[in-house]
Amino acid sequence: MSSGTISIQNEPDGLPFPRRIWAVIAASLALVMSVLDANIVNIVLPTLSREFGTTPSLTIWVMNAYQLAITISLLSFSSLGDIYGYRKVFLSGVAVFCVTSLVCALSTSFWMLTIARVLQGFGAAAITSVNTAQLRTIYPRQYLGRGMGINAMVVAVSAVAGPSVASAILSLGSWHWLFAINIPLGLAALWMGLKFLPKNEQRQNRKFDKLSAIANAFTFGLLIYSMEGFAHHESTDMLLLQLALLAVVGTYYIRRQFRQEAPLLPVDLLKIPIFSLSVVTSICSFTAQMLALVSLPFFLQNILGRTEVATGLLLTPWPVATLITAPLAGYLVEKIHAGLLGCLGMLIFGCGLYLLSTLTSPTDGAIIWRMAVCGIGFGLFQTPNNSTIMSSAPIKRSGGASGMIGTARLLGQTSGATLVALLFNLIPQGQSISSCLLLGAGFAAVAAIVSCFRLSQQMPLKRRL
Repeated sequence: MSSGTISIQNEPDGLPFPRRIWAVIAASLALVMSVLDANIVNIVLPTLSREFGTTPSLTIWVMNAYQLAITISLLSFSSLGDIYGYRKVFLSGVAVFCVTSLVCALSTSFWMLTIARVLQGFGAAAITSVNTAQLRTIYPRQYLGRGMGINAMVVAVSAVAGPSVASAILSLGSWHWLFAINIPLGLAALWMGLKFLPKNEQRQNRKFDKLSAIANAFTFGLLIYSMEGFAHHESTDMLLLQLALLAVVGTYYIRRQFRQEAPLLPVDLLKIPIFSLSVVTSICSFTAQMLALVSLPFFLQNILGRTEVATGLLLTPWPVATLITAPLAGYLVEKIHAGLLGCLGMLIFGCGLYLLSTLTSPTDGAIIWRMAVCGIGFGLFQTPNNSTIMSSAPIKRSGGASGMIGTARLLGQTSGATLVALLFNLIPQGQSISSCLLLGAGFAAVAAIVSCFRLSQQMPLKRRL
């Protein structure tokens, strides 16, 4: 055991079966809330704009503030998890999420709602940052892939279920209930977490690096804001100022990380080849996914003339296929190299995106089976990839690895959305949508190639750390 680290492991590898189920339910309930709330307010933005008397562009910050808060604080909460324990950070995040959801539900002004959404985003970041690290304490090592499969399934379904869940809630009440519904779910997750989540976590006797946390927030905040500004043709002077600040702060941040024993940005883990390759494939895969998920609704509604409800139904085969494939991939990764599964998954995913790009006047059936192909490919890739990221990191750095999984997802999603906005501004919509899908297929191909490079590395699930 290294100096500065105290191991308090008094229990066997993972939890016994009955307790494991309840621990997984607690973690899944909290994860559903945090992922669902990223896009559950999308369909009420026009309503909020009218009610609060704000412009549409300003109202979008109700959604963006939540996502930005997660991005700038995710790695900081991961570090806190390594220091103080994943269970404490997770339960604190659930508690914050419950309280801020109540404030959101009771909001009487735009700024009250927006500030509450920022704080809610910090709660979501605390939940997300240690979620996959907790799986390492819940599942026995040989079954970690299965736990990742369930986790991938929960994320996949929650990520696309927002509009459907929102429609169901709004049919019964006002927009305030979109946030109030989190309270009973959060309290259930909090109670089960207190009762069933493991306490035998590895803790480190080191201080939280506050300067790195501040630099991390500014670096990722400026990066995302600059990308958005570039895509939406912000003034050149403002973009240059943002990029200059990003260069200064980012350089300081990265150089500081190389001097830390357990850095906030896990540059130590990025030196592990299979870890860094898996992170790159993750960023590419989520970039490809967002290029499709943002552009396809425009194709279905503006080009094909489908209704909003029909659009939601036509997109549904994607998450359904992922829901089926992700747990299966969790079993397969225990027997087949993750590099091979990841390559195959991304090739299938890329083929699905390419086939979607060739559609002109398709039937619903032609759309549905292509969506399913995309979902199968993504589900086959995501579980083995996340399992590899977690398993290739030392146990005492599980928080950093978990944070990188979330950070890679957010960076990929932000990059994909930015590229859609950029292509929509540069190319007429009829051509830009197919361009987005083809570019997505290209990113999937890159992810497949990088995934193949991992075949030369030993599978971390097959060896002891």
